[in-house]
Amino acid sequence: MNYLEFEKPLAEIEGKAEELRALARANEEMDVEQEAAALDRKAASLLQELYKTLTPWRKCQVARHPDRPHCKDYIEALFTEYTPLAGDRNFAEDSAVMGGIARFDDKPVVVLGHEKGFDTKTRLERNFGMARPEGYRKAVRLMDLADRFKLPVITLVDTPGAYPGKGAEERGQSEAIARSTEKCLQIGVPLISVIIGEGGSGGAVAFATANRVAMLEHSVYSVISPEGCASILWKDAEKMREAAEALRLTAQDLHRLGVIDRIIPEPLGGAQRGREEAIESVGKHIKAMLDDLGAFDRDKLIADRRKKFLKMGSRGLAA
Repeated sequence: MNYLEFEKPLAEIEGKAEELRALARANEEMDVEQEAAALDRKAASLLQELYKTLTPWRKCQVARHPDRPHCKDYIEALFTEYTPLAGDRNFAEDSAVMGGIARFDDKPVVVLGHEKGFDTKTRLERNFGMARPEGYRKAVRLMDLADRFKLPVITLVDTPGAYPGKGAEERGQSEAIARSTEKCLQIGVPLISVIIGEGGSGGAVAFATANRVAMLEHSVYSVISPEGCASILWKDAEKMREAAEALRLTAQDLHRLGVIDRIIPEPLGGAQRGREEAIESVGKHIKAMLDDLGAFDRDKLIADRRKKFLKMGSRGLAA
């Protein structure tokens, strides 16, 4: 278990319980279960207390937790007959974006999302989930395919943002993001998006301009990272806590503002503590959102999507 900074007191308690049980395994005559059980109860109480009042900055930390299920985990668990499709037919394959044809609830769909990787090697291969222009052009190609064959599109968003490197900019990063966002608005099939971790900047919007957008309870979705915002506004990245508060990047804030449509509950302690439960919950909500759009024809799907994004901010103007 990887513990976050604010979880250190919890790590100490759970570590002591594990030490006691390890001693008992080494010495069968020792009976420590009563003491270990007491520590377990204390840890459970502390875990509940910690996650009951998470600040926006702590939610950012949870959303970035390395043990959270990633796009690859969701695809493997929720989809069958997954056939990956690679390349943008223009420049290269971008491993930060994975996608292809699959079956969800035994119905054909196109699924795509950002993949961060799970260890040093795969994180480098996946560029930490930061897509280059060819990744967004691959997404456009897959959405075109879905539109042609009338397949619903499901996107899983988990990225700090699009890759800002020199090569990406030279190959038209901003144009590629804009084309992907435009394609989301044009396709005449149901488009469902779930923010499963970080939803960073235009790199996330390029996949999440959808008919229905859901967020996991402890995920975040923002125009910029708290560190980036603090560096720009205060010239001090250490003010990320204040920036996280001001950005209104939590699922709860965004649901109140009408940016997202639903919040998907996570197990106590975050998706990283109950991976199977979290993945199953996401699957149920994807199915419900697809069912909501089942009766919509092509024109209504496009109109519904455009209306959804055009009315954003109207609550604030009315107030």
